[in-house]
Amino acid sequence: MAVGALSGQLTTCRSPGEQGQSPSTGAAPAAVQLDAVDTSELTEREKQDFSSAVSELLAPCADQPVSLAQCVQEKRDCKACLPAARFVARQVRKGAPRAKIEAAFRIRFAPEAVKSVSVDGYPSQGPKDAPVTLVEWADFECPFCRAAAPLLDSKVAAFPGKLRVVFRHYPLSKHLNADGAARAAAAAGLQGKFWEMHHLLFANQDDLGKPVVLGLARKLGLDMKRFQDDVDSEAVADAVQKDRKEADALGLNGTPLIYINGRHFDLDYFDIQEDLDEWITTEIEARTGQKVSPVAVKLEAYEDGAPRGAKQAAEEPKPSASGAARPAASASAGR
Repeated sequence: MAVGALSGQLTTCRSPGEQGQSPSTGAAPAAVQLDAVDTSELTEREKQDFSSAVSELLAPCADQPVSLAQCVQEKRDCKACLPAARFVARQVRKGAPRAKIEAAFRIRFAPEAVKSVSVDGYPSQGPKDAPVTLVEWADFECPFCRAAAPLLDSKVAAFPGKLRVVFRHYPLSKHLNADGAARAAAAAGLQGKFWEMHHLLFANQDDLGKPVVLGLARKLGLDMKRFQDDVDSEAVADAVQKDRKEADALGLNGTPLIYINGRHFDLDYFDIQEDLDEWITTEIEARTGQKVSPVAVKLEAYEDGAPRGAKQAAEEPKPSASGAARPAASASAGR
């Protein structure tokens, strides 16, 4: 370290949870005990941090203008209160700084953070009436999207009947073949083979030039003339562009972009491998009152061959009169 870096005013050493805070001049916050929130593994210091957070953060239901702690203690009419308190406890246990806990809490639970996201008329897996709907915008040449794809497949199986996964296109301009791959997937969907093509495109991500994509279409037994006509059609191009525009309106700055029940699963704050199950189980509990655990599912990468496809109920977009899917009304990333 350069000497110049030490020439400024010295300050106290701080633990992560204290960054940006002034030294305390008052008593520690009163300990908060919430019967349904397990804090047994927290240190005494972490319990203080937890007590402070749940006493100061507001309940996640707009009609309950009380603290999160009071909402849970008084069993207020807000199903999200208890899951939110458990979320705070987990964040404290992870050692997240208070500022990050508050930011993640707002993303995860603030009523105003919910956005309108179109879900009907797009390729999906899982039942339409599932309590949790996950919408992913992805690019077939994005390596992060390729890594996420089989994981999202596995979650549909891990939460049977509880999760619906919807796919939307966002081909990044820096990826030479991404737009063509998106059109190919959309065109395959018009012949009932979206998910099979989806799997093969990711399995062959390193080379998605036109000859390879045409070979994948033949492998799937598609009507090749119809497929090529659809790939080149204005209707399919418009459908892909519509997906891009909605993602842009939501503030996409990289792929994959994931929304869960209208909330941004922000990859700057949440880890798709570590935090996704918790998001899904929390949403299920908040909407149904049921505590569920994911079923153990073996995660398998896609193979370059006859695609397995997700074995869960899969829905293809229905062609409109123009030949393109007709969208309906609302319900660390590549850059």
